[in-house]
Amino acid sequence: MENFCAYQERCHKEVRSKLVSMNMIPQVIDTIIVHLIEHNYLNEERFAKTFVRGKFRIKKWGKNRLKRELKFREISKYSIDIALKEINEDDYRNTLDALVKKRIAQVKENNKYKKRKKVADYLLYRGWESHLIYEKLNEYV
Repeated sequence: MENFCAYQERCHKEVRSKLVSMNMIPQVIDTIIVHLIEHNYLNEERFAKTFVRGKFRIKKWGKNRLKRELKFREISKYSIDIALKEINEDDYRNTLDALVKKRIAQVKENNKYKKRKKVADYLLYRGWESHLIYEKLNEYV
């Protein structure tokens, strides 16, 4: 399990499900997880920070989607809040700006309101805040 955790950052839920899939008994699972935490192979806060940086940089996810995904992985609210501070506010707004421009160019719709809706739906799905989306849409469409 040390190799499993050393290969890439893992959350507690991933490790627990891996151990369950290996047919381990609950007492052994808890012992292994405690060992991994003590030897710093498992660190929830470090996982959350890495997850947020990676998904924001590569997949261009917004804060709402990042929060939702971390909650799904049973990460604490404290760790989520610290991880979201990893995103620079200027980078966040610049990324949204680039996504809006790109999506407006991709959507082939003549009706201005339908085009706005399609772009907004796309960005909402990606986890961007609605007030930021409509602020940008008012600039461009």
